[in-house]
Amino acid sequence: MDRYLQERSIEEQILMFVYRVREDHPTMGLRDIYFKITPIGMGRDRFEILCKQSGFMVERTHNWRRTTDSSGVIRFDNLLIGLVVNKPNQVWQSDITYFELNERFYYITFIIDAFTRVIVGHAVSQRLKTEQTTLPALRKAIKSRIDLNLNIHALIFHSDGGGQYYDKDFLLLTKKHKIINSMCQYPWENGKAERINGIIKNNYLKHRSIHSFEQLQTEVDRSVLLYNTEKPHSKLQRKSPNQFEKEYLCMNNCMET
Repeated sequence: MDRYLQERSIEEQILMFVYRVREDHPTMGLRDIYFKITPIGMGRDRFEILCKQSGFMVERTHNWRRTTDSSGVIRFDNLLIGLVVNKPNQVWQSDITYFELNERFYYITFIIDAFTRVIVGHAVSQRLKTEQTTLPALRKAIKSRIDLNLNIHALIFHSDGGGQYYDKDFLLLTKKHKIINSMCQYPWENGKAERINGIIKNNYLKHRSIHSFEQLQTEVDRSVLLYNTEKPHSKLQRKSPNQFEKEYLCMNNCMET
């Protein structure tokens, strides 16, 4: 059963990225996608069979997830439906995107505070494995909040249905810190996380000279810092995310005292 669940997790992770690639490259063949994703633990033939069975030989539809759903695949309720987000560390949203470099894909994971828009955690990886994507990003996010003496218990962690977000080790970490898991069914239900992907890639990374994985790591770190500390945000009274969060926390601390 453990082996079966691990295989289903891997398949779900891979299909999630095939879906993403097809959004940007609607006519890219499955073989080309395979060599760009380079999935660990899955050969080319098995990859192509999986994608064909999941409907990726034809134009994608929004209900493709039904073909990858099965008993044993964890799904969390979407806890953001009807929720009013009105304070920091109430909701974090996360997504994994790809960055194409030297004819292959690398992966960037972001975690953003839904209220302050601060990128609280991120990770850059060569593989799509949980221990290289969502786990280090979440650890960084948790540490950033602990360093500021901020409480994250009962925080809602919202994501898509990718396998990295229900991996056993990932769920152990959320359980340890009493973080509540939430998942969307459609990409637009995770809009803030989707949007930050485009901001960092299109407003920052595409304007940098990046030729190696190490340079990509450096530029992502730099871009996150610039976004958090210097970029004015229309939803934050034209303040940067860090400035808005700092002033909000200061104001509320003064009111409590």
